[in-house]
Amino acid sequence: MAGIKFRCRMKILALDTSTEYCSVALWRDGALDARDARAGQRHSELLLPMVDELLKRHGIAVRDLDGIAFGEGPGSFTGLRIGCGATQGLAFGAGLQVVGVSTLLALAEAAGPVRAVCCLDARMGEIYHAAYVRSAAGWKTVHAPSLCAPADAPPLPAGAWTGCGSGFAAHETALKKRYGERLSAIMPGIFPHARDIARLAAREFEAGRAVAAERAVPVYLRDRVALRTDERTA
Repeated sequence: MAGIKFRCRMKILALDTSTEYCSVALWRDGALDARDARAGQRHSELLLPMVDELLKRHGIAVRDLDGIAFGEGPGSFTGLRIGCGATQGLAFGAGLQVVGVSTLLALAEAAGPVRAVCCLDARMGEIYHAAYVRSAAGWKTVHAPSLCAPADAPPLPAGAWTGCGSGFAAHETALKKRYGERLSAIMPGIFPHARDIARLAAREFEAGRAVAAERAVPVYLRDRVALRTDERTA
């Protein structure tokens, strides 16, 4: 967790392709090295070469890892499929277990406040939303990940909350109106990153909560990924 030293004696590769960014990270006994790029729609082209470069830099083969973590979503439908597929392929081939980490929880980890309300722009006038409170034991979920309109975002308990993620960049006015004085700060430029996924996943691996590669599945929250022509016109 951000701000608290934690040294899990493992080698964990982490990936995230849930947004327009592509990132990879290597957790090595508590030390982190990471790479990222603004990929647009080039995740499939960039991801594996980034992984290869990072592992070669540290003289580590995939089979030398203890596990692989990935941003399980919510996020871009195509991006999540790429990240999940790469995780399954790498882990299955090396006989490794995996941990999926919520991209919204990764936003909270990156922002590092005591109370985080995390929103990713889900397009179509909606956001992916979750809220968390930090303690010495880790993050407690106040609102689980959901899909909603900004005006219908779940209410927040009393206290000072930090709003983070692209949902605040896309819908700042509506979310400020919804939460009013509950928002003490806004960090709209934060995006899910593999280094934060690695930090969160390290605790899961150490606690024995990793799963087999075939159980790596994305969290979509939305069944429909595009508007019909008549809906776009309206």
